[in-house]
Amino acid sequence: MKKVVKFGGSSLASASQFEKVGKIIRSDVNRVYVVPSAPGKRDSKDTKVTDMLYQCYALAEAGKDFSEALEKIAERYQEIIDGLHLQLSLAEEFQVIRKNFQAKAGNDYAASRGEYLNGIIMANYLGYTFIDAAEVIFFHEDGTFHAEKTDAVLSERLKTTERAVIPGFYGAMEDGRVKTFSRGGSDITGSIVAKAAKADVYENWTDVSGFLIADPRIIKNPEAIETITYRELRELAYMGATVLHEDAIFPVRKAGIPINIRNTNAPEDKGTWIVESTLQKAKYTITGIAGKKGFCAVSIEKDMMNSEIGFGRRILQVFEDNGISFEHMPSGIDTMTVLVHQSEFEEKEQSIISGIYKATEPDNVELESDLGLIAVVGRGMKSTRGTAGRIFAALAHANVNVKMIDQGSSELNIIIGVKNEDFEAAIKAIYNIFVVAQV
Repeated sequence: MKKVVKFGGSSLASASQFEKVGKIIRSDVNRVYVVPSAPGKRDSKDTKVTDMLYQCYALAEAGKDFSEALEKIAERYQEIIDGLHLQLSLAEEFQVIRKNFQAKAGNDYAASRGEYLNGIIMANYLGYTFIDAAEVIFFHEDGTFHAEKTDAVLSERLKTTERAVIPGFYGAMEDGRVKTFSRGGSDITGSIVAKAAKADVYENWTDVSGFLIADPRIIKNPEAIETITYRELRELAYMGATVLHEDAIFPVRKAGIPINIRNTNAPEDKGTWIVESTLQKAKYTITGIAGKKGFCAVSIEKDMMNSEIGFGRRILQVFEDNGISFEHMPSGIDTMTVLVHQSEFEEKEQSIISGIYKATEPDNVELESDLGLIAVVGRGMKSTRGTAGRIFAALAHANVNVKMIDQGSSELNIIIGVKNEDFEAAIKAIYNIFVVAQV
């Protein structure tokens, strides 16, 4: 058994959090490769180290004195070192960082130092080998991830390294310049390391006990999801459910490695297992509910549009020409509706409407704003009769008017459009009918 473990910023924000992490790692000899994030917030008023680094580098880039800002960052790390009683000095590292900031090494370099320094502390604390991610994770010249080279180099390195700490979030371009993933990219690093190590499990430790069935800001103490498939996760993540960086799925999915989302502050909780497929029946008919506000609908009406070859393509071409991607496209015999992000559409509203008239000569074009989209996702929906009926009965009982319905052919999810003001009520109604009513 071989496990790769990634710890988020909140899990490593202080010495006391480091101690929790150390206890978790040492409690299982199979946790051999560790991927740390930069220190996160210690409390709600605190600042993440990554943000401190961005602010510090902005001063350097503007030619201003950044000494005080850099010293505050150094103090954050020294506080952790002192709290762990380590015989470790980062003075030389900070001298190098100062020189590189003065030489304007770039935002990516600046941001990456949070993980880099935390990795040095973690390796020292655990007695593991430190591997600089810039030596084993690579990007193409255009900034895209170089999967083949990374997997080859990293696999070879790990074969000769029994236990190691590899900082998350960054790697290097072909010329050696540091390049970062998008924010939250330490999740991706963990996934890449798990694939290269041919790990049996990728544990992603954060400050929640896995994925929740619904947003805790809307549903008080929602139940956790025990097991979720990659396909279900993709659907929920697309609609705003965020515990894991979306791109972290792909490397381990291809390798057939399951992900276990765990809580650093409650290590006894089993968390959520993310798997390719499972015979395990979901506890409820639905696996999860997620959604976003801020959409608008562009409805095109034209008699006999279904007999016009290329009608749909011409409509979508107008949106493409204006640089706008569509989210959903429910249609009827003489109607077609395109749902898009309202903020994007408003900037180019008249250009798009004009383009639709020129391209298709419709009978009418109607706009509806302030819509929310809710995804009800679950592998159990396929084998359960009346799921859609229960959803719409619950919404009707809650006096929520449904503006749109879109169900994928996989029967894995149902997308419902409602007015923004009905968004929270709709999610509560769906949660209550499928979860509360079955408890």
